[in-house]
Amino acid sequence: MSPAASDEIRTLCTTRVLAASPAAVFGAIADWRLISRWWGPAGFHSTFHTFDFRPGGRWIHTLHGPDGTDYANECRFTEIVAGQRVVIEHTSAPWFELELTLAPQDGGTRIGWRQTFADAETCARLAPVCVPGNEQNLDRLAAVLADLAARR
Repeated sequence: MSPAASDEIRTLCTTRVLAASPAAVFGAIADWRLISRWWGPAGFHSTFHTFDFRPGGRWIHTLHGPDGTDYANECRFTEIVAGQRVVIEHTSAPWFELELTLAPQDGGTRIGWRQTFADAETCARLAPVCVPGNEQNLDRLAAVLADLAARR
């Protein structure tokens, strides 16, 4: 099996065109006050403990589920290219790497969301939760961006 084929079976991908510039989308990722408004599936909210947005910086937060369950998360930013790309390593279980890519498209931004797990089994087990959750993250991001645009 080629390395590319191996990555495909352990990776979840989605894309969306957002009605905002790459700079605005990047800003909604880079600013803890904004990302805390949209990060997580529908019905969740976050408490940020550490948000050091730089390569090597840590991001520690708790996702609070609508049923009251708390989910501790620890991450590390591994790559940041302003307006283009952010790579996050989710170091707490389950381990995964999340690559967010931004590119201008149709007067907005095409965001790519690529979540790669350590193995195919973990990916397959979490896909039923992560696939809709990732789409809900992007729905919430779009709403925050629309709110910001309406305030201008």
